Amino acid sequence: MAAPLEEDDADLFKDDYYAILNLPKDASKDDVNNAYRKFSKIFHPDKHQDPLKKKDAEQMFGKLKRAHEVLSDEHKRVIYDLYGEKGLETYGMEVISRTKTPAEIIAEYERFQKEQEDRRLQQQTNPRGQVTIGLNATDLFDHYASYEEYEEPHFPTVEINTMNISQTVECPLTVKDTVVVGGTLSTQNGRGSGVFLATWRRLLSNKSWAELETTIGTSTSMNLKVSRQLTKRIVGTASCVLVVQLDQNLQGRITWNVLLPSFLATSVIYDTQKHHALFSIQLGILSSFVIGSYTRKFQEIEGKARVAIKAGTFGIIFEYGVEKRITKFSTLGATVILGIPTGVMLKIKLNRGQQTFNFPIMLSEQILPSAIFYGTFMPIFAYFVVKKIIINPFLQEQNKKEIEKKRQEHADKVAQRKREAEAAVELMKETVERSIEVEEKKTGLVIVKALYGKLVGMEGEMARQECIDVTIPIQALVKDSKLIVPDTASKSNLPGFYDPTLGDEKQLYIKYKFHNRLHVVTLRDEEPIRLPQQKHRVRDEPEPSNNSSSEGPRS
Repeated sequence: MAAPLEEDDADLFKDDYYAILNLPKDASKDDVNNAYRKFSKIFHPDKHQDPLKKKDAEQMFGKLKRAHEVLSDEHKRVIYDLYGEKGLETYGMEVISRTKTPAEIIAEYERFQKEQEDRRLQQQTNPRGQVTIGLNATDLFDHYASYEEYEEPHFPTVEINTMNISQTVECPLTVKDTVVVGGTLSTQNGRGSGVFLATWRRLLSNKSWAELETTIGTSTSMNLKVSRQLTKRIVGTASCVLVVQLDQNLQGRITWNVLLPSFLATSVIYDTQKHHALFSIQLGILSSFVIGSYTRKFQEIEGKARVAIKAGTFGIIFEYGVEKRITKFSTLGATVILGIPTGVMLKIKLNRGQQTFNFPIMLSEQILPSAIFYGTFMPIFAYFVVKKIIINPFLQEQNKKEIEKKRQEHADKVAQRKREAEAAVELMKETVERSIEVEEKKTGLVIVKALYGKLVGMEGEMARQECIDVTIPIQALVKDSKLIVPDTASKSNLPGFYDPTLGDEKQLYIKYKFHNRLHVVTLRDEEPIRLPQQKHRVRDEPEPSNNSSSEGPRS
């Protein structure tokens, strides 16, 4: 599903309607109706005479009805797929009463979200800060070959030659007006400077906006910028910036800076989930250059690798670097810059929330192999050492504390889920007994053992606190000697399941028989289930006798 309206730990305990009916996200209306009828045979209150079971059946049947009601209704299902159960609770009825098509439902939700955001504007600020500390480490590599002329031993030194600190705070005043205030302090080679910055942004219409920026201090200036969306793909500004969206991933941009330093630049940008490429040409009075860069994004490890080359009237610069998310709110990057005639520089950048820390380190004024080697490999070595010794232990300890806190906060809800799952298992027993009898007669699919949770050790050694027995709920899903469970966010939402280890990664262990042959499989929590399969068969299991085996389709 799409991201919910707001993230909340309570969402962990919201019912997954697809899992309740054991359906994939693309299930048809007929599939929804068939699944509802199948589970109604198990959980309908009229199927149970015992008063306690009847009461439990009423609760479970209520969930089935709710899941069927939402997934069989086109409008409600669109809302649920977009925003989950919270969307139905918050805005569902109002949106459904006003709209007729899924497109209109989405548009109506966007309006609701915008209104919610507007109401929060008065309470929001968006502080941003940047600290830059420039280091000169050329003495490490550009030192003299001999120190005989020195009366005392000479030790290489690292100097701080520049420092810059800036901070801004964004203050929304109205729906259309925002003020940004901030300041910058800098020092370089013993000389300092500073400015105060104030910016007023005004939304003129849905397609145009204006920005007035004023700086007071070492330099005083005032700039006015007006932008307007000309078409769906073209945006123009009064400062002569034209942006054209050529297609979904390709953008063209032309910039003409009339004031000094005057220049004309054109750029082509290609951007996808995995790749980012840029090619730009700038012609100017002070400098002209050509730049090309390529960035490879690695979403699975939340990292990036970048190479770039820039050539112009100033010389040639080649860059290569990496960036990696190290914690939930922190990103660390390192870039090596080789330039003629600038030399070798290492830039280290740390982002923490809205704060940025830059450390440009000048290693050598010449292209020296030693400076390139240490500038490339020392940050990598230092990162892995720090990650192993400091970051990983810290994150593990923090994760343990968060999990323990979450378990304590939601202990009552977990206990309630456990009671509901146990009640569902009791309601399934008669149906499962009949299912096993039918499957055994045709030597079909029989679940011998199924365990769900944090699996530790072998089957007989698995701690009871770490996993739960789901043999009966899994057998209840068997139909015509097949077990099919689509991929889900978590199997804890399946009937008869609950989460025994909140916050931990969970697995599902299944031991089953098919054609009287033993099979074993262990699956990840979100992984789909398709049984039987030949690859699950236990190879050292003895062949069944001729009396108990029967020829049939291969598993």
